[in-house]
Amino acid sequence: MGYGADAAARGGGTDLIDLRSDTVTHPTPEMRRAMAEAEVGDDVFEDDPTVAALERRAADLLGKEAGLFVASGTMGNLVSVMAHVPRGGEIVTPAEGHIPNDEAANYAVVAGAGLRIVRENPDGEMPIPAVLEAIQDASDPHSAITSLVVVENCHAHTFSRPITPVYMRELRAALEPHGIPIHVDGARLFNAAVALGVPVRDLVADADSATFCLSKGLAAPIGSVVVGSRELIWKARRARKLLGGGMRQVGVLAATGLVALSDGPEGTIARLAEDHVNARRLATEIAAFADVLSPGHIAQPEGERLDPSRVTTNFVLFKVAGGTERRGRFLDVLEKRGVLMVAYPHGQIRAVTHYGIGDEEIDTTIAAVAAALTETA
Repeated sequence: MGYGADAAARGGGTDLIDLRSDTVTHPTPEMRRAMAEAEVGDDVFEDDPTVAALERRAADLLGKEAGLFVASGTMGNLVSVMAHVPRGGEIVTPAEGHIPNDEAANYAVVAGAGLRIVRENPDGEMPIPAVLEAIQDASDPHSAITSLVVVENCHAHTFSRPITPVYMRELRAALEPHGIPIHVDGARLFNAAVALGVPVRDLVADADSATFCLSKGLAAPIGSVVVGSRELIWKARRARKLLGGGMRQVGVLAATGLVALSDGPEGTIARLAEDHVNARRLATEIAAFADVLSPGHIAQPEGERLDPSRVTTNFVLFKVAGGTERRGRFLDVLEKRGVLMVAYPHGQIRAVTHYGIGDEEIDTTIAAVAAALTETA
């Protein structure tokens, strides 16, 4: 089955070690209690107090004026595009980013925007000279008007590498004469902050808007938050309504986000460091197997051995020698041994560590990988 296949549909059960994504996490006990006890109102009228508290908390953490709770990261990116980009405007985006590859061309279908892609370097950064080269001449009637630059942080296709504040400052300075805003697709923004050891607000200080997912490593069951200026968030709120994203007593879900973003032991930001340690250990162990290769895409040249030092957050990307046919058999054998990974673009395999995956699960996964390599040789 494909990227989003359900574990049950694949014949899996509750004992499966599911490394397909960090979206498979279940809410923490504290989140479940918060859902049951949440104070709610009608969020379309902006009177759900729990949603309002979550939006304030997110905006404060990221150093922005306002926030908007949305159903998903895809919706967060789309309402941000709609707030920034006029119809016919053009977005500069990483070639392997989520917006051009994973969001069903919504930028074109809904927002009426075009894309100009820029190839990333091995750290997931678009070279700034290439970004500047991608800016269209607004005085030329043949050209689309460049209206937004998107940065993905973490950058998924380069081992979910974090993008640094230094890069963001340099990009902001380069774009300043052109007056082009920056949006950060920060689905795993908190993974980046933890990996770099910096406050999350430092990663978006030079951005005009950002979105981050509550439902990935932070372990909430649903939702993302968009942050930016009050004016931009007002536009994004209108876009959310247009998309059918106006929700009513949604404080029952926002409550889980408040738990995730809390400073105390119930919060799930600091624990992301455990996922990073587990991912590096998994990468180190499977890199020792003879048939395991690097992804050979952006991060390293084709055919080299997997380099565990590339793993700084919670993604492990690798290939198995023998091509896509063997990859399919390898994943099938893994599943029979109780471990789920996922086929990833460019012939890769992805394993993602997250809440609920600990030392025991990593040990079992390493043994299952060894067995699957042997059985498919």
